[in-house]
Amino acid sequence: MPSHPTPGPPDIAHATGRFAHRKDGLYLLFDRIFSGAPESVWESLTKPEALHGWIGTYTGQPRTGAVRFRMESKTDSQWEYVSILECTPFSRMVLDMGEDEDAWRVMVHLSEGSGKTVLTFGLRLHSAAEAATFGPVWDYYLDRLVASRTHHPMPSFGRYYPSLQYYYHDLIVPERAHPVESTDSV
Repeated sequence: MPSHPTPGPPDIAHATGRFAHRKDGLYLLFDRIFSGAPESVWESLTKPEALHGWIGTYTGQPRTGAVRFRMESKTDSQWEYVSILECTPFSRMVLDMGEDEDAWRVMVHLSEGSGKTVLTFGLRLHSAAEAATFGPVWDYYLDRLVASRTHHPMPSFGRYYPSLQYYYHDLIVPERAHPVESTDSV
């Protein structure tokens, strides 16, 4: 049986985010599909040595409910406090990164089917306008995750920003369903 190369990040950067309302605010959501079980993808999100390959590292003991995190791909990155609000291994994680008005709520959800794992990553926004800044950034980081898992070269940030900014600037916020429906399962 011939061997096929594992697909890596796209050669051309694509905007993949979408807006969704959740109980606690407006989120920008992104999906990536991986071969393999959720346990393997979970390790890429929770083990310092795996995080180091695509985004950064942390120090501390996650079981205490807090760690300090630093993005390593940015040269001026500082250590940030991270509160672990929810953690269901191999399935779901909700974090607050940073402090006070600079804090960001991040959620991760993993689902499995047909030998694949779907990662849904969400960033709660303070306003829809922030998508033009953070959309390209998270497309970039999630494509770095894909590259690290598939042993492909890391993409260049210049492929994502500012070119994808226009997509996110024009992205339309869906109307909130009435009565308020929860999309918190994803």
